[in-house]
Amino acid sequence: MAEHRHMQRAALLDAARSLLAEGGQGALTFPALAERTGLARSSVYEYFRSRAAVVEELCAADFPVWAGEVEAAMRAADSPEERIAAYIRSQLALAGDRRHRAVVAISSGELSSGARERIRAAHGSLIELVVGVLEELGHPDPRLGASLVQGVVDAAVRRAELNAEPGVEVTEHAVRMVLRGVSRES
Repeated sequence: MAEHRHMQRAALLDAARSLLAEGGQGALTFPALAERTGLARSSVYEYFRSRAAVVEELCAADFPVWAGEVEAAMRAADSPEERIAAYIRSQLALAGDRRHRAVVAISSGELSSGARERIRAAHGSLIELVVGVLEELGHPDPRLGASLVQGVVDAAVRRAELNAEPGVEVTEHAVRMVLRGVSRES
């Protein structure tokens, strides 16, 4: 029985990912989840008490994968500057990947404060990756610098959302802007 419940929960999360990818936050409704999975609407409520709970669980599942991909891209880079560029490029590539729309959708104010706190903590671990690189570059305030780098990434993601595609142009603008800002000369 527990195995069956686990499979249904996984099916609901997959359906939620698809709905977010296809239609954004507005498409993620309990009737749509029920229709996608063939479950009764009342059954959907047995698994999740709200849309926010669905998004929260998706983030808990998907954010570590997202962070792992960013970290792997940074590890593959040769210099501190290239590691920062990889941090930016990989996040924007992931934001443009429709499967990761749930993680992008978390910025909408629908989550409980507890959920937002957990997501902030997860984001914090991502930002720590940049703090280390900025320390290496001799940045005067690596923690502030890392927050500002993430701010540029977040702004680029929002801009990309408006255009539906992040596009190379937005990404490379973000990379150039950040690298100028953290260069050793300044």
